[in-house]
Amino acid sequence: MDRNNLCIQNDISCDDFQRQVDDVLIRHKSILDIVTKLDEYTSRINRAVVKSVTSCGCIKINATKQDYNKDSLEEIKNNMENHVEGNMCPGCKEILQEEIGAYLFYLAALCNALDINMSDALLKEYSNMKALGIFSLK
Repeated sequence: MDRNNLCIQNDISCDDFQRQVDDVLIRHKSILDIVTKLDEYTSRINRAVVKSVTSCGCIKINATKQDYNKDSLEEIKNNMENHVEGNMCPGCKEILQEEIGAYLFYLAALCNALDINMSDALLKEYSNMKALGIFSLK
């Protein structure tokens, strides 16, 4: 698989995205700014999910104990729940997509600051998942 095509949607690759971030990032170029922005947007993503439950109500979280008492990893995998009931409304989904997009922006900035290619990192993780399958235990 060509690493330039891993993230393609509407003809934008991870490499294109990473180059664009490098072109437009000015104010938060310091690695200290970048890692704190990543933390900020992690919190904003969490907040957007919580507000979808508590303010909008378009989704509900019904968390219960996960059942690990199965005979195989495949059975465990098939019986795990994400605890989300319902579907996000368009408004909540738009907000969450914006927050995730900003997070990805700062993730690309971190990769740029540390000379890491996002496509290479994605390809490595993808290869590990393909090789280990459910035994990656994530």
